[in-house]
Amino acid sequence: MVDATFEEGREAPLNLGALEADDLQVISSLVQDAVFPVTEMSWRASDHRFALLVNRFRWEDRDAAEKRGRDFERVQSLLVVDNVLGVASQGVDRGDKDVILSLMSVTFEPGEDGTGHVLLTLAGDGAIRLEAETLEVSLRDVTRPYRAPSGKAPDHGA
Repeated sequence: MVDATFEEGREAPLNLGALEADDLQVISSLVQDAVFPVTEMSWRASDHRFALLVNRFRWEDRDAAEKRGRDFERVQSLLVVDNVLGVASQGVDRGDKDVILSLMSVTFEPGEDGTGHVLLTLAGDGAIRLEAETLEVSLRDVTRPYRAPSGKAPDHGA
């Protein structure tokens, strides 16, 4: 089986940015149910940058896949938060290199003068809280889409 290509879907890879909380809601909806190994988290304190390499479900393609009866897809994407001053986590065991985490949402908790916290909520009881000087988040697809290993769309029992 050959992976699908962006050209077949007449779509370009996503490359989005968020500088306001409303924009971040769009990115959050696109990374819901993204999975990543704990080893794919990186914080470069000197660059004030936190990044995740995630395998995100292509929510933007779900309806088309259902209508055409083709496989659901995932794609590897970089989720980057800039202007990060500090990182804290809860329920994340960075020592267990085999742990796979599932991202549920990305939100912004505003502080004073444009500062605040970017909260990455994980499935289960996990969370990553990023202290941000200003809100600057980007999401960029970095591989071709591939068949979702489960063959199914994530389901939250709605």
